[in-house]
Amino acid sequence: MNKTEQIVNKLAQLKIVPVIALDKAEDILPLTNALASSGLPLAEITFRSAAAEGAIRLLRENNPDILIAAGTVLTPEQVVQAKNAGADCVVTPGFNPKIVQLCQDLDMPIMPGVNNPMSIEAALEMGISAVKFFPAEASGGVKMIKALLGPYPDLQIMPTGGISPQNLRDYLAIPNVVACGGSWFVEKALVQTQQWNEIARLTKEALALTCK
Repeated sequence: MNKTEQIVNKLAQLKIVPVIALDKAEDILPLTNALASSGLPLAEITFRSAAAEGAIRLLRENNPDILIAAGTVLTPEQVVQAKNAGADCVVTPGFNPKIVQLCQDLDMPIMPGVNNPMSIEAALEMGISAVKFFPAEASGGVKMIKALLGPYPDLQIMPTGGISPQNLRDYLAIPNVVACGGSWFVEKALVQTQQWNEIARLTKEALALTCK
């Protein structure tokens, strides 16, 4: 089993990926403690702020057992930063063949973003079948995923963008959906005000929705 398969298997066990944007790198430790203690030892730390690289490094040094994805990776520099900081994989919002090739050259698992046949075929051409479907709701949601799985039945999909407690189960009911990315239980306002107990409560509620 290669690295990507191991990560996809882990995602399939956990079902939900917390998509995190941080102002301060040090917030990642109490945040991921709240997530892990609630049953979700996983974090997608997005490069939407300058704190991302520091947060990944801090988390890796202090909690080696948590699965760390580097999200919203847009440049080769961010790929290198994510890898050197200790991320387990890269997640991108779109399909950039240069970023994919760099990750493959560095033996860094990547789940690139797709939302149409063209980007799916570009991913398959480079040997990638585990993809992020983004932005999920705006791109047609559950209906669109089901339509795409007609010609591409072997895709493994992580929908992200517009996922909520109201539609989470609908996405997870699709066999090819391994997990869903979401931010409603790790919203920036909750992190900024250090509401770790509330994040833990919301995480437990989210995980409860994944149980059949």
